[in-house]
Amino acid sequence: MNTNMDEKRDTQYEVMGSKAGTASSGEAATNAVRPFRIETSEAELDDLKLRLDMTRWPDELPDVGWNYGAPLSFVKGMAEYWRTGFDWRRQEARLNELPQFTATVDGANIHFFHVRSPEPTATPLLLVHGWPGSPVEFLDLIGPLTDPTSFGGDADDAYHLVIPSLPGFGLSGPTTEAGWTPGRAAAALASLMGLLGYERYGVQGGDMGAMIAPEIGRIDAPRVIGVHVNAATMGFVPFGQVEDEVFATLTDAEKVRLARLGHFMQERFGFNKMMSTRPQTLAYGLHDSPVGLLAWTCELFYGFGDAPEAVDRDRFLTNLMLYWLTGTANSSARMYYAGAHDPAAWAPKDPSPTPVAVAVFQQSDVAIRRYAEFGNNIARWSEFERGTHFPAIDAPDLMIADIRAFFRGLDR
Repeated sequence: MNTNMDEKRDTQYEVMGSKAGTASSGEAATNAVRPFRIETSEAELDDLKLRLDMTRWPDELPDVGWNYGAPLSFVKGMAEYWRTGFDWRRQEARLNELPQFTATVDGANIHFFHVRSPEPTATPLLLVHGWPGSPVEFLDLIGPLTDPTSFGGDADDAYHLVIPSLPGFGLSGPTTEAGWTPGRAAAALASLMGLLGYERYGVQGGDMGAMIAPEIGRIDAPRVIGVHVNAATMGFVPFGQVEDEVFATLTDAEKVRLARLGHFMQERFGFNKMMSTRPQTLAYGLHDSPVGLLAWTCELFYGFGDAPEAVDRDRFLTNLMLYWLTGTANSSARMYYAGAHDPAAWAPKDPSPTPVAVAVFQQSDVAIRRYAEFGNNIARWSEFERGTHFPAIDAPDLMIADIRAFFRGLDR
């Protein structure tokens, strides 16, 4: 995969940048931003097809479902569609319709989509994905958030969107040095918003993005209007045993979430433990085998079998291709290792002054308000009866409405 830069798109970005505001480093900041275009060679696609053709399939016990991991029938079916039915060229063209760029921040390459609203008073909004996600998660949010009047909304709810790939993930990777913790990623993304000239902006994040987004709200509090999160865990849930007297005061929904969290930590946390301790060992299989990468990531996307139809398979495979083509299974996993070995990540934090909204999707989320309030300034708490770990994909209407409602009430 390579890039294609041209003078026309350079000029387009300079116009966009001038509308965004004046970056602190002036023309040098604008020049540091490079236009980007996804270009996949036929050789890369031929290699992928050959590897899928040559897959050596494991055996499987009968009637075990998802209990042992991704079932053979599910992975085989997805791999066959990837090999014979999935149209990467169509998805590549769709992504290339969006303005996208790269910039070097803190020594790392960061890729980002920068989709500006036609509304001059639009609010800048940074969207932060997690693992094994990418900006592909947010595709259905782009139109309604940047151009709300075309989707039956109000011009006051318009946003300029900055949608990066995390350092080491997909089009931003791989990283080439140790130490890329979620905290360091937060600082890099805050710097990116400054590079683009945004003096005030909001942040939305899910999964690992729900760790990074609140940290941006802490370290860049004077500029961050508010932080909206979903699929929030660290900093939003208890770690360790909950005392009986505390458990008795939880709502029925919170007790369900606590049980879900306990089951997840006991039965489904293996991916996290492996990536937090031995990512290099894991990388040989994920980097060499597309089916290995597919199986490793599909558990998270498909809720360990709890929601096998929730995520459209074309969206899943488009996301997967960004990891496969860039060879970033390893560098993305290293952020888990860096975070797990970062003393600062586990140190107590003072409550953030930045307003935080939490969206809880009942099919998968585990956030509990009393724990979230220890370190966050909770300004909005929403609970939904549908939506999974990836609500921007399977419940975009709820995500859009909640983002609008939260930021509408803040000082922008």
